[in-house]
Amino acid sequence: MSASMRSGPLQPGEWVRLTDPKGRKHNVRLEAGAAFSTKKGQISHDDMIGHPEGIVIKSSMDADYQVFRPLLFEYVVSMPRGAAIIYPKDAAQIIAMADIYPGARVVEAGAGSGSLTSYLLRAIGAEGRLGSYEIREDFAEDVRRNVEQITGPDVPGWTLTVGDVREVITETEIDRLILDMVDPWTCIPLAAERLVPGGIVCAYVATTTQLSMFVESVRAEGGFTEPHAWETIQRDWHLEGLSVRPDHKMIGHTAFLVTARRMAPGQRSLEKSRRPAPGAYGPDYRGPRPAGLELE
Repeated sequence: MSASMRSGPLQPGEWVRLTDPKGRKHNVRLEAGAAFSTKKGQISHDDMIGHPEGIVIKSSMDADYQVFRPLLFEYVVSMPRGAAIIYPKDAAQIIAMADIYPGARVVEAGAGSGSLTSYLLRAIGAEGRLGSYEIREDFAEDVRRNVEQITGPDVPGWTLTVGDVREVITETEIDRLILDMVDPWTCIPLAAERLVPGGIVCAYVATTTQLSMFVESVRAEGGFTEPHAWETIQRDWHLEGLSVRPDHKMIGHTAFLVTARRMAPGQRSLEKSRRPAPGAYGPDYRGPRPAGLELE
């Protein structure tokens, strides 16, 4: 189980995060009698087992290491993966902007390596339900292994299904639908059918082309509010005495997020009053067009 889900003395089987004075980090799974090798010597697991987190231990070469259980965001960025992960900055936006709440009934299509799955399970709590769908069996195995490392086996309220969500979904009434797939616009009919009124569909897409296709498909369906799209850029700050400035490195574009809410049955969203830019729906555009803008 992930250390961030526990308290008390460190136990065999838990993960710990070792940090040296230069900020270099190592994730280590504790095992009685084992040792972890670094360039600064070996670190005995027994020097950590039975102790609280937040201690400083020494390697065999007298190097200091700080010991903590990894926080969830620290674990997911280093978890074994076959598929790319949804980074913490985007997972946090999904949890907040798609309003994932305790007790929610959530479906995610495209579980990847299980990073977002882990956040969703924490957000919905013991009373919520999460159905994760992954089309590739090898990726699904990564998801199960990574999630169980965080939550333990037999997670209440969670099912992981290998298959195409458009063909094998079992949930009939869902509050939130999260789409992390190449062609999320193909799931708009599914969202219209299974989301409860007021429910939210949220797509995670990498390119502007995908973003455009999804947004125009939502608009064409008509039973959703005007889509809201954005991206999040993360920049740390350098803190050293009076030298306080933005870091030279940052986590820039990872993906676009877009959300829309389900209207009540038979109700259509108010159309946004907008004048399309010249050429916005020209001959090279391949998505649905607003009424009155169809090509001859």
